[in-house]
Amino acid sequence: MTTDPRTQNFNDAREWVSVLAKYREPDTLRSSFELGVSVIPFIALWAFACWMASFSYTAAFVIAVLNGGFLLRMFCIQHDCGHGSFYDNRTLSDWVGRTIGVFTLTPYDVWRRTHSIHHSHAGDLDHRGIGDVMTLTVEEYNARTPFGRFLYRLYRHPAVLFGLGPTYLFIFQNRLPLGLMKQGKKYWISAMGTNFAAAVIAIAIVYFIGWQALVLVTLPTILIAASIGVWLFYVQHQFEDTHWKTHEDWQLHEAALHGSSHYDLPPVLRWFTANIGIHHVHHLYSRIPFYRLGDVLRDHEELVECGRMTLMQSFKCARLDLWDGERNKLVSFKEAKT
Repeated sequence: MTTDPRTQNFNDAREWVSVLAKYREPDTLRSSFELGVSVIPFIALWAFACWMASFSYTAAFVIAVLNGGFLLRMFCIQHDCGHGSFYDNRTLSDWVGRTIGVFTLTPYDVWRRTHSIHHSHAGDLDHRGIGDVMTLTVEEYNARTPFGRFLYRLYRHPAVLFGLGPTYLFIFQNRLPLGLMKQGKKYWISAMGTNFAAAVIAIAIVYFIGWQALVLVTLPTILIAASIGVWLFYVQHQFEDTHWKTHEDWQLHEAALHGSSHYDLPPVLRWFTANIGIHHVHHLYSRIPFYRLGDVLRDHEELVECGRMTLMQSFKCARLDLWDGERNKLVSFKEAKT
């Protein structure tokens, strides 16, 4: 009797769950330390950039751009809060996440729900559209009108996907609980509460410091963090040999292990991105605090090469546009024609 390879892969992936469970417990002191070394430098650099704006707009802008790294790290902490992996106390985690969400312009409860949907259906071709990067199959693309294909090509262009797109997403789209508009008042309260708090902060900045602090310091920091964050999310799932299946063949743990990359970044970038590049492990067991993901790779070397890509290798992912079901991989528009 032979074993179905598909079932075997699923069993191999599922077996990791019990192995990874021992890494799930957060350390309150460690979490608080990670929060402090992210928020305090962020505030300090923001204040320094505002002060520098009195002497040099260019210097203020450069500092603001660099500060985007700390805001990105804060978003990653918000991400852990959403998974309940940052503090044992869920209420504390949620309110830390909601507070950070004001600065990242991301309504916490809305994002937590859509991100949960992403985790529940990542790699499922029949459940796309919420919490992911829109990706068409070759057949779907070819079935579109010429104008429809043009719009999709425009959407997938790097200048839109990693430039205009993040600006639209964080500045405009996040102002409404899109996708959850009819799912209850909780999500409206999250969106409107975040909007109100962000507006109060913006008005206070302009009133007490000046428009330069908002336009030359605050906005560049937010937009840089947003663009890098979208890029990270993109390469975590949009790589050539990623894993996509129709729902009847889709398995959660197999998709988690083989449909999420190990983005092996240099140590400094790994710190600023809070180990989010160890994404295959995160999808296998999302309750693991980010500061313990490195322990998993150190203890289980077989996970290091699974879906691994370096920083230089990752840039090739920007040319991938369509899922080719016959070849079971993402391809470029050019490759799809052949």
